[in-house]
Amino acid sequence: MASYRFALRPRWIVSHLFVLALVTAMVSAGFWQLSRLQEKRDRNERVAARTAASPVDVTGLAAPGDFAAAPDLEYRRVVAHGTYLVDDEVLVRSRSLDGAPGAWVLTPLELADGTAVTVNRGWIPNLGDLHEVPAAAAAPEGPVTVTGLVRLTETRGAFGSQDPAEGTLTDLARADIGRLDKQVDIDLLPFYVQMLTQDPAPDLDRQPAPLPAPTMDEGPHFSYAVQWFIFTTVAVVGYPLILRRRAREPEPIPM
Repeated sequence: MASYRFALRPRWIVSHLFVLALVTAMVSAGFWQLSRLQEKRDRNERVAARTAASPVDVTGLAAPGDFAAAPDLEYRRVVAHGTYLVDDEVLVRSRSLDGAPGAWVLTPLELADGTAVTVNRGWIPNLGDLHEVPAAAAAPEGPVTVTGLVRLTETRGAFGSQDPAEGTLTDLARADIGRLDKQVDIDLLPFYVQMLTQDPAPDLDRQPAPLPAPTMDEGPHFSYAVQWFIFTTVAVVGYPLILRRRAREPEPIPM
């Protein structure tokens, strides 16, 4: 007859607690992946709805410096009429496109109301030797009309390169509109516009390559959740079987 008295021994109690903690962690990881999946789906619905809407004039969408208002505008299609401030454009370094190293080109666009909006005109190849926008990729002169998507300013997290707080920079670690605003004489709107089209159309043989539209995939979160729940099932089913087999083993006879 199987005896489970061994399961009350200290080393087995430690084993029980370890398996319990492991199961709890795996279940939590599975539900966390499901929550991330839902966040992705919500974000995709938001992107689809906002990109499908007709473009609105970027002027007056948010006041300069009002970064708290920008998240409600992300992925809105906007149109901006103005003139590029060529002397104020900068690179955003360490940005890849299709696996190739490069940089983004950010150029402030002066609007009719006296403010400016930063336009991400696209990507150029950069192996690290460029520290300012090359002449070949400079913005065109004269009035232009830009249609694009509102994107949020980028800020430094716990890690990553940090740009100097003072001085005039020609390249940035990220698309930090607050930092760019410090060196542009005209107030910048609290977001940037990812350019989709421009009129007059840019010369793509010379100008930056347009950035791809936001992806709408759900990522690997569902498959990861399934894997965690499978691991949990293996532990929940397998551990009692281990205990049962151990209980059926004859106890050693003391010598």
